[in-house]
Formats: sequence, C-alpha cells, structure tokens
Amino acid sequence: MEQELAIEAKYQALCGRLDEATLRLWAATEARSLGRGGVTLVAKATGLSRTTIHAGLSELNAPVSAGEQGVPLRARAVGGGRKKLIDKDASLLSDVDALVEPTTRGDPMSPLRWTCKSTYRLAEELRRQGHTVSQRSLCDLLSLAGFSLQSTRKTREGGQHEDRDAQFGHIARTVAEYQAAGDPVISVDTKKKELIGDFKNGGKEWQPKGKPEEVRVHDFIDRELGKVAPYGVYDLTTNTGWVSVGIDHDTAEFAVESIRRWWREMGQVTYPNARRLLITADGGGSNGYRVRLWRRELQKLADELRLTVQVCHLPPGTSKWNKIEHRMFCHITANWRGRPLVSRQVVVNLIGNTTTETGLRIQAAIDENAYTSGIKVSDEELASLAIERDAFHGEWNYRLIPRKNDE
Repeated sequence: MEQELAIEAKYQALCGRLDEATLRLWAATEARSLGRGGVTLVAKATGLSRTTIHAGLSELNAPVSAGEQGVPLRARAVGGGRKKLIDKDASLLSDVDALVEPTTRGDPMSPLRWTCKSTYRLAEELRRQGHTVSQRSLCDLLSLAGFSLQSTRKTREGGQHEDRDAQFGHIARTVAEYQAAGDPVISVDTKKKELIGDFKNGGKEWQPKGKPEEVRVHDFIDRELGKVAPYGVYDLTTNTGWVSVGIDHDTAEFAVESIRRWWREMGQVTYPNARRLLITADGGGSNGYRVRLWRRELQKLADELRLTVQVCHLPPGTSKWNKIEHRMFCHITANWRGRPLVSRQVVVNLIGNTTTETGLRIQAAIDENAYTSGIKVSDEELASLAIERDAFHGEWNYRLIPRKNDE
C-alpha cells in the first residue's frame, strides 16, 4: 500500500511535465524496479494501462543506436496517436449494449440468447456485425457501458400463500404458549443425504501446505457404504439437538422414530412432567402435512408416550425459516467442512462434536432399521386417528390425542 501511494505521488508530480513517451518510460522503469507484480502495481497507482507499461518495457529493452543517444525524443502533436474505437466506430458502443442488455434475454432474435455471454463470444458477434474489436478492447467497452461480471442473486420467493404471515404468527404464539408452560417444543427436518466414503466434501480445512487430503475424482456411490440420511430434532428451548443417522429410506416412519429416540435419550429427562409436545415442521418431505403415514406414526407415538402431540407446519415454500436449519444443521455442515465422510461412525462423531459459543449440544446415533417406502394408509386407518384440527388451517395445525389402550 505504501509503495502504491508513493508511485501515485510521483505520477501526480510528473504527469503534467513529461510527454507521453517519457512518462511511459518512467512507468516502465518503476515497474521493472519493483520486479514481479510491478506492472500491476504501477497500473493501479497511475491509471495507465498495462499495455502502455509493457510497451515502455519493450522500449527500454530495445537497443539504442549511437546516433540516437542523448537526442531528445520528439513529443506527439496535440491530438496525435491512435483514435479510440468508439471515436472511429460510432455504433460500436450501442451494439455492445444491445447484445448484453438484460432485456434482450427474452428476445428470440437476440443472437446470443442461448449462449454464454463471454467476452470472446461477444467480440466474435461484434466482428460478425462488421466491427473491428478484440476481446481485450471489449472489456474496456463493457466497463464504459456500465456492465460488470455479476452472479444471480436469490431475492424472489415466487408465489406465496396468502396466509403465510398469519401462519408464522400462529406458530409463534403456540410456541410461546408451550414454552411458558414448560412443555417441549421441537423443530424437525431431514438434512440432505450424504455419500459415505472418501468423497469430496465442500469447504476448506487446515492441512499442511501442499498436502490436501486426497479423495475420489468421481462421486459415484459406494455400493457397500451407500448414503446416510440425518434426521434432526432441535429443542428450541434448551438449544440442544438429536440426530438419527438413517441408512435406509427417508420415510415418515423414520422421521417419527427419530423423534421417539430424541424423547427417550433427551426429552423425557428434560421434561419429566410434560403432557404434550409441540412439533414445528416443513410442509413437505417425510414429515409433510399431506403425508398420511406421518400422521399415523405420530398417533402411535402419542399412544405410546401418553403425550398429546401437536404439529404446526411451516407454510409452503418457507422451509429455510425452519429453526433447525439455521440453529443446528448449518453448524453441523460447518463442523465437517472439507472432511470426507469415510464412514457412518465418522458422521456420528462429527455431528456429536458440533458445538457453538451459544451452547449448542447435539447427540447422534446410527439408525440401522430398514424402512419400507411407499406404504399406503387407508381411509379407514386415517379415520381411526384421534386427531383434532385447529380452526385456523387445520391441515397445517393439528394435534394427535393419546387413545385409550383398548382402542
């Protein structure tokens, strides 16, 4: 930074006193004295192009004849030198704008509608239209026209349910009521399935320099190790969680079994006097509000634990707001970043050792049960459930009442 400021100060002092050729040679001399990276640093400090500085370096390296030594260089006349492309080609800038302008994406006549708009493709298309332009010159033209390289940004959520905000309010009030009464409130979801084996895992981990951990080139599933499906249960009140690492299908039976294991391992110890349980869940997946098997298995859980199990589903398209996503799953992902999940036990250990400064604690275990997919729940079975629905969106908000033992 100090070097850059020093060069900038020199340039400001000399630019009004030296002709172009001399200034170019000065910039080249400064760049050469700095060594590697000197051209970039001088260009940044002075605003001169790298091409100009490289031209100066070439001139410095060229031999000087005896007759030329000591002879002052002739300065270029005012207005001399190569004209800018946009001065020689009046329609060039407007044609560049027409090719890159976002509104042309939907234009079926746009020549680059279905291709990547790289500078090479843009320059090729402009030459096809009769312009004389190189890929390097096009970079300057794009900047001059107000364009820059940008990625897409997630801002549009698409269509949303008209009662979305009202449902969030309903969930918040229900959660507050349960917590005030000392009853358990959990958020549940399935984390994405993970390949087991020496596969690449996203993120970076500290390793000896030049010695990254080697993994497979291709992510073809290992038939022996397969995948795992971590199903999580997060306690909103105690900031603790449970993860069942399933090795079979992600079904509603697996989801409810994970909740059952959480209760046996953690829940009943924390809430010995509980008579009801509140579950907040996504609207889809194995615990979706349309899944009959989910409700049937929750009824079994209510009967077994003698607890009223109340469920509040998040509105469609709002799964990212599920508490478990940004209070537990994100920390698990960060904890195993850059590490290949070489075995199921490694997955369990990494999950179980995930902690945060705010006190998050997680327990995990492998669920070796086999779960059959595609189980159908008949209308008769559904009618036998002791289910009570809220007046507000009963399909999203309902409770399963424990049935008597003789039912």
